[in-house]
Amino acid sequence: MSGAGDDRAPGPDAFVRAVKPLVDAIGGELLPPGRAGSEDVVLRWEGREAVAVRLPRLADSLEHLLNELRRRHGMPLSELDRRAKQAAVRSLEARGAFAMRHGVETVAEALGVSRFTVYNYLNRET
Repeated sequence: MSGAGDDRAPGPDAFVRAVKPLVDAIGGELLPPGRAGSEDVVLRWEGREAVAVRLPRLADSLEHLLNELRRRHGMPLSELDRRAKQAAVRSLEARGAFAMRHGVETVAEALGVSRFTVYNYLNRET
């Protein structure tokens, strides 16, 4: 019997709703457990499979990070002022964007600056 005073743990639907913002933030995809592939992560809730998470491919991760910054700023990254571009580079560095092959080039293109400028932003003291 469920009601406003029910003290039971939330069910699997509540669990899926709870993990969705995290999965969205990393650029993953939620799937029914039965559709999980060998590289997917199946999450269990109260002893049963609740949802599968398909993690993004590494190649898609940088684009996901750039899209997240575009949404956050509400404009193309090339239109940001210098300080905002520097902050974007620091944020991308913290999330590992420059460990990816061609990361500096991809970020430079998105920001509308040269690779040299991105390196300067990376080497700049905060």
